[in-house]
Amino acid sequence: MKRFLILLTLAGLMVMAGSAFAGWEFDPSHTGVHFKIRHLMVSSVRGDFDKFTGKVEYDEKNPLKSTADITIDAASINTRIAKRDEHLKSPEFLDVTKYPTITFKSTGVKKGKGGTLEMAGDLTIHGMTKRVSLKIDGPSKIAKDPWGNSHVGGAATAKINRKDFGLTWNQTLETGGVMVGDEIEVTIDIELVKEAPKGTGK
Repeated sequence: MKRFLILLTLAGLMVMAGSAFAGWEFDPSHTGVHFKIRHLMVSSVRGDFDKFTGKVEYDEKNPLKSTADITIDAASINTRIAKRDEHLKSPEFLDVTKYPTITFKSTGVKKGKGGTLEMAGDLTIHGMTKRVSLKIDGPSKIAKDPWGNSHVGGAATAKINRKDFGLTWNQTLETGGVMVGDEIEVTIDIELVKEAPKGTGK
């Protein structure tokens, strides 16, 4: 269940477009949606969503005009333990048969502390929509690989309460506390690539 929140994330699945980044394509091998949540109140369980699509429009001259629209395949949740993943897909958590996708649609961008950017948007999980805020680290400076292709990246992070989305399943422990924490920490890593014109690469 924790994983679903990840989606929010919102945002790491993106394909950037826009006048400043025309020609840039989403690099799936270097982009990911990750999350972690407390387990038994003693450690953290980490996971990913393996399938996602979306679009990010980045305005280099005015980042506050940037937008994001992302869709995550809820059934692609992956915690590396099949039995646990099946439980998370069940009606007790994400209920992926009834709610197959997790979506994030931005509503605005503002400057945060320390010169960072924050993107607000509507996150829909388990059929419930809530406003969330993502802290953006990036975009990075453009870098070129040995073949002359250009790369740019960034990351978005957020913390969400799963109960806000109707994900309330839990078990009380004999030693006190509960099996699953309420807060989910989501991180979305993004990398875009623009191929060098033919004949210019190394």
